[in-house]
Amino acid sequence: MIFYQGLISIFITTIMFILLNFLSKKSFYDREKSSPFECGFDPKNYARLPFSLHFFLLAIIFIIFDVELTLLFPSIIIMKFSNLINFSLTIINFIFILIFGLFHEMNQGSLNWAS
Repeated sequence: MIFYQGLISIFITTIMFILLNFLSKKSFYDREKSSPFECGFDPKNYARLPFSLHFFLLAIIFIIFDVELTLLFPSIIIMKFSNLINFSLTIINFIFILIFGLFHEMNQGSLNWAS
């Protein structure tokens, strides 16, 4: 029984794959539409061209603050079950570390885009 179900599923998948290839309207003549888009980089040029360090640092800062939000949202639920003083001290330390990191980035000049 399982063998026949597997055989039928492979048969249906193969038929759907063949129909998809015949019915799709792909055209490989358009070079721009068939090429991937990578954050403004031209994929047809040399791959080892230097990119902007400001763009990279800004992306890292975005990732850090995105992870920070995922750590702060569960803390709202934890607040109901924990001591308010310990919770407040923990959150204040966490936010202080983030603000300190933001000021460090500003002092390093990585947030100045047009320098």
